[in-house]
Amino acid sequence: MSYIYKTYKYDKDAFAVFNALRDKRGVFFLDSALNFDGLGRYSFLGFNPEFTLKGARNENPFPLLRNYLNKFSLPKNLRRLSPFLCGFLGYFSYDLGFILEKIKRRISDDLKLPSVYLGFYGAVITIDHIKKSLTVFSSGLPEKSTRLARLKAKERFKEIAGLLAKIEEAGSRESVFKARNLKSNFSQSEYIRAVNKAKRYISAGDIYQLNLSQRFTADCKADAFSLYRRLRGIFPAAFCSYFDAGDFKILSSSPERFLQVNGSRVITRPMKGTRARGSVEDEDNSLREELLNSEKDRAELLMIVDLERNDLGRVCEYKSIKVTRPRILETYTTVFQTTSEIKGMLHKNKDRLDLIKACFPGGSITGCPKIRAMEIIEELEPARRNIYTGALGYLDLAGNMDLNILIRTLLLKNDKIYFNTGGGIVADSIPQAEYEETLIKAKAIFKALGIENEPRFS
Repeated sequence: MSYIYKTYKYDKDAFAVFNALRDKRGVFFLDSALNFDGLGRYSFLGFNPEFTLKGARNENPFPLLRNYLNKFSLPKNLRRLSPFLCGFLGYFSYDLGFILEKIKRRISDDLKLPSVYLGFYGAVITIDHIKKSLTVFSSGLPEKSTRLARLKAKERFKEIAGLLAKIEEAGSRESVFKARNLKSNFSQSEYIRAVNKAKRYISAGDIYQLNLSQRFTADCKADAFSLYRRLRGIFPAAFCSYFDAGDFKILSSSPERFLQVNGSRVITRPMKGTRARGSVEDEDNSLREELLNSEKDRAELLMIVDLERNDLGRVCEYKSIKVTRPRILETYTTVFQTTSEIKGMLHKNKDRLDLIKACFPGGSITGCPKIRAMEIIEELEPARRNIYTGALGYLDLAGNMDLNILIRTLLLKNDKIYFNTGGGIVADSIPQAEYEETLIKAKAIFKALGIENEPRFS
């Protein structure tokens, strides 16, 4: 095994490093733009993947991915350097869940994206926002020859060091642009009818909760780098990300962690319950208290916590699963959210891929019971979700993993932008309020796209 690493002092915004790499092929930026409550300690960057693993339609990608993870590995004692030294980075789309669970599809696939897209990155830059340091780790993988692996590790390290030597601040001046022809695949009345239908399924006992979303599209020729800078500036979050997949790009300001694995320890943080921020302090305080005191939102989160505990129970030691934080209030620039934290320890005979399969897609963005909720989503939503409510992150070769939930996320493809927002429907949901919640969650994205006035779709 050949690798090189070096740690430097670094106390600037990670975005300055991203600015130096922005034009590289396959560049990624796992961006902890908001560091709070122990979250968002690290940011990771890389470019030029050695190869990509793309999930074909109706094909389970996990046997091939497991083969690669067994083939390439790093010593576990290197975890002290960084949670992500090198390995796979990319996304698992929401649609992958239909392949894993063998659920019949009703909606045609208009975007035709891979169900899984993972790049293999042999070198990764880690920025530790607490220690204020930057570590470059460069391996010789996937070369088999010791001599070639040593040469590759040196070449990668030299290239990254050269780019870091030229770091400049990205500047504060924003590009001026505005998305055009914004449309939704639901009118307001159609969305309300779908909410009512979901409530009928709840009344009939099919489900207890359902996540229902609408998809927005717009024309936009904006530079992806500039648009991402605007998005993270308007709505910074602990699990932001930028991923260049060649034919399309993913720009996410997600506040939600799906699954983290550190050694055998597992953490998931489902999010349920939203209120808009107030325009003045008194209104802000009132809305925060309204969310905290809402029995509906409390029950909604509790249902998802029970679902996630059950999912973890399929792969974790049963007695290890604990709800360590039942309900946490999180404050963002445009919304208040409530989140729970659940921990467990992987069973000795289970690994990260078993964990993904047991929990995918996340219960907070499907409903419960999960499979029936997915079937009803497929009936009620007019377009496939594709990446929306899937997961993006890394699988490190020393055994770690961290994946977000792809919400507050833009997909850029062929000068068009796609993004969804949704919410959880329960028995006492008020349809008009549920529709309004989807617009509240989209507020930061609308602003990033230069859409100042909240749109309405009659």
